[in-house]
Amino acid sequence: MEQLYVGIDVSSTKHAAYFMKPNGDKFSSFPMQNDLGGAKMISKKIVSALTKLGLDTVVIGMEATSVYGDNLVYALREDGSLGRFHRKIHVLNPKQVKNFKKSYPELPKNDPVDAFVIADQLRFGRIGKEVYMDDYRYKALQTLTRARFYAVQNLTREKERFANYLFLKCSGIAQSKDIPNTSATTLALMEHFETVDELANADLNELTAFVNKAGHGRFADPEATAKLVQAAARGSYRLPKTVNDSINQVMSVSIAAMRALESQIKALEKSIEQQFEIIPNTLTSIPGIGKVYSAGIIAEIGDINRFAGQASVAKYAGLVWTQHKSNEFEAEDTHLIKSGNRYLRYYLLEAANSVRRCDSEFRRYYDLKFKEVNKHQHKRALALTARKLVRLVFRLLKDNRLYKLPEG
Repeated sequence: MEQLYVGIDVSSTKHAAYFMKPNGDKFSSFPMQNDLGGAKMISKKIVSALTKLGLDTVVIGMEATSVYGDNLVYALREDGSLGRFHRKIHVLNPKQVKNFKKSYPELPKNDPVDAFVIADQLRFGRIGKEVYMDDYRYKALQTLTRARFYAVQNLTREKERFANYLFLKCSGIAQSKDIPNTSATTLALMEHFETVDELANADLNELTAFVNKAGHGRFADPEATAKLVQAAARGSYRLPKTVNDSINQVMSVSIAAMRALESQIKALEKSIEQQFEIIPNTLTSIPGIGKVYSAGIIAEIGDINRFAGQASVAKYAGLVWTQHKSNEFEAEDTHLIKSGNRYLRYYLLEAANSVRRCDSEFRRYYDLKFKEVNKHQHKRALALTARKLVRLVFRLLKDNRLYKLPEG
């Protein structure tokens, strides 16, 4: 089937467009503003080109460049003038475009050339899934689940920073396996006690009461915990006062940041659950997966019928492994591919980690894979468990049925 290929190189202020005929020849190229007027202009030019060439299908592609192309995708998707034609819209992974461009070593690096490369890549057809936009409920949910993804990543990084500050101020607590670095109790201790000496010399009864209150009564033996904290403080390094004061200041900022991020995550999760209520699904029937992880998976997959099988979903998520094979040799130590939808991969891995704690079949599978190797045990076992989860997710969504717990 003959089609018009439209490559668009996206930027924050201006786009470059390249129209390619079915045989690979140039039809036209032009710059356009990244605004509503520019979107209307390219729609008119697409209609004009299709009419002049006697075609009824256009394949549009653009490189994923932050959020700068999102509005254009919506505009092209909703434009009524393109309604009588078949439209296919693809957002390409920048790595795909870069690798494809390597086959044209003589080309310079500029916007019109990049638009040509995208159009030519569309013509060759190795471009992955079309942008799924048939139901905007998925996009609305995706906006929330991706925002949560970034908030969780930021919280993880902030916790890592705080752990470094904690080691400087109170190395004993940072080194202790019995006192979590970023627990509510540890944060409260670092806020309340200015120096390690204050903590080390605190009255045991007062410290016990403080630990019990900070831990919200969760400690079975608050006094034993207080003694553990005090012993850790006594064995810690001592900082010069000037350095200690600066560490207290940055710890205070870090604690405030962590609490703010935790509050943001809770607010996002509440919104995710509300948005998820209007999207029918069967994934929450899997023990341990929950609404938030289910929403994260559903938001990225969209309509399951656009995937040929569970292997296509796994590839889309990047849960497939590279192959190193030559003649009789095949490497045992392989890695997950670096392409794929990182949001879907994240939510599948998080869901798999939760499900394996609640479902006996997934727990057995995880344990089996964990014991097969001597290095990267958890990481490997979790990735394989997530791959197993993909098969279940595909089947439940495809058949629109609930999950049944394995007998025994």
